[in-house]
This record gives sequence, structure tokens and C-alpha cells, in this order.
Amino acid sequence: MGAGWCPPGMLGIGIGGSAEKAMLLAKEALMEPIDMAMSSSSAVLPIRSRSCASSIYDKVNALGIGAQGLGGLSTVLDVKILDYPTHAASQAGRHDPELRSDAARAFHARRSGRREARPARSRALARRALGAVADARRVDLDTLTPRRSRERGSRRDRLLLSRQDAHRPRRRAQAHRRSVRAAASRCRRASISRNRVIYYVGPVDPVRDEVVGPAGPTTATRMDKFTEMMLAKTGLIAMIGKAERGPVAIEAIRKHRAAYLMAVGGAAYLVSKAIKSSRVVAFADLGMEAIYEFDVADMPVTVAVDATGTSVHQTGPREWRQRIGKIPVTLA
Repeated sequence: MGAGWCPPGMLGIGIGGSAEKAMLLAKEALMEPIDMAMSSSSAVLPIRSRSCASSIYDKVNALGIGAQGLGGLSTVLDVKILDYPTHAASQAGRHDPELRSDAARAFHARRSGRREARPARSRALARRALGAVADARRVDLDTLTPRRSRERGSRRDRLLLSRQDAHRPRRRAQAHRRSVRAAASRCRRASISRNRVIYYVGPVDPVRDEVVGPAGPTTATRMDKFTEMMLAKTGLIAMIGKAERGPVAIEAIRKHRAAYLMAVGGAAYLVSKAIKSSRVVAFADLGMEAIYEFDVADMPVTVAVDATGTSVHQTGPREWRQRIGKIPVTLA
């Protein structure tokens, strides 16, 4: 799965029963508390399951995938296993990964059983999180050109993107398919991305005074087959999404000297706070899959694939596997 599930997170495993029962067990396992550090003395799981979970935990983290797939020690925060009686000839198994973006919440329980919850101060948290990248470079997308794009970003560089006078389109797979047809027919909509940066996202509808609802990045891998056309036909400068890009997309990025930037997966509400305005510009009938234009201010991203085709999702985990030293590594 690589970085597609926004690691680090929790891994739930269900073993036994029917296929449906194993699936349910895996989901139930994800409801357990994250307490791997105390699992050796925990009475929640049988000794056999604790031992197996601990082994899987060590082996997965030895892969060096790390947070957001950029490399690191923590790929999974915990592993939970639940099992159920079954016939040995038809033992089923299921695993479920889950990203836990837990929000802080305080509550007071009265004797009557009534609970009063006080929500976390999400707006203050968003301001702190978006402004906490001290070493990030600010990039004005209004003045960005293909040449400046190549000069401003090397892998692992952290950037804060802003755009006010012109907007940044965002689209998903359905809009890409229509863009392919538009480019083939030389429709004006095919040039909507010229000198633009595209954000792969399907935002939730806004409520009350919101510009958009939670707007976290979607997995960019599914856009790989469109990348060559988008870079060659539409004048696109860069793309923003989450998770790694495959060989086809990386070669297209290298060929056209473009870039792939990675937003933070699993932080959809926080990312939405960097979006200051939004409007539909094409394919309105697609709903959340339509093409929108966003004004953004200090949106944090990381350069994941630079103009040379170097991918941090390849170099990062490889470097961390060497550091961890628990599995053999063959350098390309």
C-alpha cells in the first residue's frame, strides 16, 4: 500500500470465522486503544496474539516507509489481532489499515449519566499547524513559471503556496478523463491548466461560513495514466496530491521538467483552512469531481518528485531501511 493510506496509523487483523467474520474482526480490532508500548503486560489480547502483533509491528516498521511515506521509524503505531473459531481447512484472514486523525476532546460526566463535551479549538489548531513550518519557503503561484518551478523545488523541500490574483485548479479522475477528450478535440478547456498547479482533492461541501469543507489530498497514483497528457497538452506546471507516483508518472514528470508536491494526508480540515475562495470553472455536473479554482494562502506542501524525476517516496524509505538495518537493501 505504500503511502496511499497516509501512514502512520493502526493495523487491525481478523483471523477465523468466515470471510465476512474476519472482515468484521479486523474492523473491531481498530477500535482498541493504541498501546503497543504496554502490550507486553496487557490483558486485552491473548499471549499468542500479542506475540504475533508485536512481530508484525516490528517487521512493518523495519520497512522504513514512515510518516506519509517519506521514510522514518514509525509506519504503524499499533497492531491489533482478533480471532474466532473456524475449521482449519477454511481459515479466513483480513487486515485493515486505519489512519487515526484523533481530535482532542474534553468532557464532563454528571452523576445522571449526561455528558457535556467541549470541542477542541480547531481553528486555533489549524493556524498553529499551518504556520509551524519554520524552514519552509514561500512560493507565489501568481508569478510561478515552468522555469521558476524547476528552480524552486528539490525533493524534500517544504513550501508554502499562495495564490490570490489567479486561481489554482483542482480536479480528480473524472475531470481528467474529460480533459483528455477535450485535449484530443482541441477544446478551450484543455488549456485551463496552463501555468497552473493542480490539486487532487474532492472537498466536502462547505457549511455555514466555510469556503470549502475538509479538503485533504486524494491518492495521486490513480492519476498516473493521465500525467503525460496533462503535462504535454495543457501547460501544467506541477501537481499536488498524496502518496507515491508510479514509474509512468515519474518519467513524464522528468521528461517535462515538472514537479509533484505532496500535501498532508489525513489532515483534511487543517488543509482546508489554507483555501480562501473557491469556484467551479468546468464540468459542474460532476459535483465534487468538477474542476474548481482555489485561492490559497500559505498551504504547506513537500516536494515529493522533483524535475529530475527523483522521488522521495523511493529514496526516503530506502535510506531509513539502511538506518534501521533489519532487512537487506539492494541499492539501484
